[in-house]
Parts: sequence; C-alpha cells; structure tokens
Amino acid sequence: MTPAFPPAMVATTEVIQESWVPTLRAIGSLDATNGISVAAEVGGIIKEIVFTSGERVEQGTILIRLDDAVDRAALDALRADRRLAQIKFNRSKDLLKKQVTSKSEYDEAHALYEAALARVAEQEAVINKKVIRAPFSGLLGISEVDIGQYMEPGDRIVSLQALDPIHVDYTLPERYLHQVAVGQEVRVSVEAMPGEIYRGKVSAIDADINRATRTLKIRATLPNSEQHLRPGMFAEVQTLRAESQQVLTVPRTAISYNTYGNFVYLLEPQQDGSLRAKRQQVVSGENRAGRVAIMQGLKAGDRVVRTGLVKLRDGMPV
Repeated sequence: MTPAFPPAMVATTEVIQESWVPTLRAIGSLDATNGISVAAEVGGIIKEIVFTSGERVEQGTILIRLDDAVDRAALDALRADRRLAQIKFNRSKDLLKKQVTSKSEYDEAHALYEAALARVAEQEAVINKKVIRAPFSGLLGISEVDIGQYMEPGDRIVSLQALDPIHVDYTLPERYLHQVAVGQEVRVSVEAMPGEIYRGKVSAIDADINRATRTLKIRATLPNSEQHLRPGMFAEVQTLRAESQQVLTVPRTAISYNTYGNFVYLLEPQQDGSLRAKRQQVVSGENRAGRVAIMQGLKAGDRVVRTGLVKLRDGMPV
C-alpha cells in the first residue's frame, strides 16, 4: 500500500478574466529624428572651439571657427577688382548713351562687372563656411577636434542629435501588414530604464517588404522631453491593436514550464472537505506585468497553486 503524502503548504490564487488589448511584440532600435556628425565643408586650421562637449545647442549656434586670414585678404583683392569693374562699366554706360562707344564694348564691360560681383560673392561664401554652426537644435556629443588642428573637408567635428521627439524603428512579419496603421499606439521599454513604459504612435510604415526576411519595417515616434531615451538603445516594442479581448490569466509563478508542455496545479475539493492538487496541462499565451494568459485548460474561478509547485505531485493533498 502506498503511504499517504502529508498535506503540503502552498499559496493559491484564482483564475481571473481580464480585458487585454492584443499587442504585436517586436524588437527595435531607437534613432534620433535628426542625427549627424557635424563636419566642415572647407579645409582650414581650427582657430577657436566655441562649444562644450555634451551641451544642448540651438539651431545656428556657432561651434568652431577656422582661420580665415588668407581668405579675407583674397576677398579684399576681389573687392578692389569689383570696384574697378564697376567704374569701367559705369563709364561704358555713359559713353553708350552719348553714342561714343559700341554696344559690344558696353556688353563686355557689363559682363566683366558681373563676373567681379560673382567672385566676391564666392569668396564671401567660403569665409562664411569657415564658421561652422549647428544645423538644427539638439544635444552635442564629445568633441573630436582640437585647437590648431588642420581639418580636411568632411572631417568629423562632433555628433549632434535631436532627441525630442525620438524614433523607434522595428520590424514585424509581413502577415501583420493589415494589422498596423499610422497613428496606432505603441509602448516601448528599454533596459536602461527598467520598469518604465514610453508611449508613442506609429508614424511611418515602409513601402515595401524586405525580400530577404519577409518583414515590414515600421517607425514609431515617442515624446522624449526628459531625454532618457538615446539613439542606438535596444528597445522592446508593443504595437497595440484597436480591439480588446477577454482572456483568462494567472500569475506567472503558477505555471510550470516544461519541455513536454506547460502545466499548473489545480485544486480539487474532496468529499471529506480536503483539497488535492491535480496536475493540469495548459496552453499559455502572452505575458504581461507578471500575469500570463491561459488559452486552454482552465476556466474563470478555478483555484490554482501560486507558489510552492516544486513540493507537489499529482494527487497530493494540500
């Protein structure tokens, strides 16, 4: 005769019915709405660094100045040429009115004057480019340059990121194409801020499907006024669908996950008033905030073991 098991002490809970909004889960990456490495368009020696690494700047803020002494000297020479060309042009215009010069000589003087104007404007543009400004408002990274350093055109100066709002880019399997739309709500969590949920909306859906992975690229936009979210962060994204559904849920600790199927211990009352644990196979679904949806195997109001599963066997008294 098999000896009877002594009753085990366990904590129990009821299977409850909740209203959950279905979600599409994905992994994504955060990206700035505008993010660049500021670079110089023209070469030169750095004369002054105006910015501080890590500071926030507004659009148009001066970041660095390149030495422009030689360029300004060249501009003075071009302005002198412009004045001479203007004098010759005005004289030719007066002579043409008096019919002392030909129309061709007048046209030549006019063309030379306009060419002089263009050369001055070109040199002024070169000098203006020796002052590098922030192209948009954002947060600066760490400086990559030093005073006295010679910069080639295109050399990196500093990273500039616009962080509020911020984008999250992620992909979903192509079968969800008609379940996602612009304006749909998303919830985002990142490892750097455990327990925090950031809410946003789908702002763009890619026009085609990736042929290699058969996935659809989606972009959502999130407010980020406190700038806790930074470009490059790994993100878990939940895309909320429009309709809600009723689901049965239990605490995650009530489920034993097994290679041969998940199960819970269901409490069954006996005729003598005692309780026994019955091993009940279940089909589990989505996990949210420590609760798991039960798709098959239980009904609302069933009492299951919440903690102490390792002490139990099928049919054991509790």
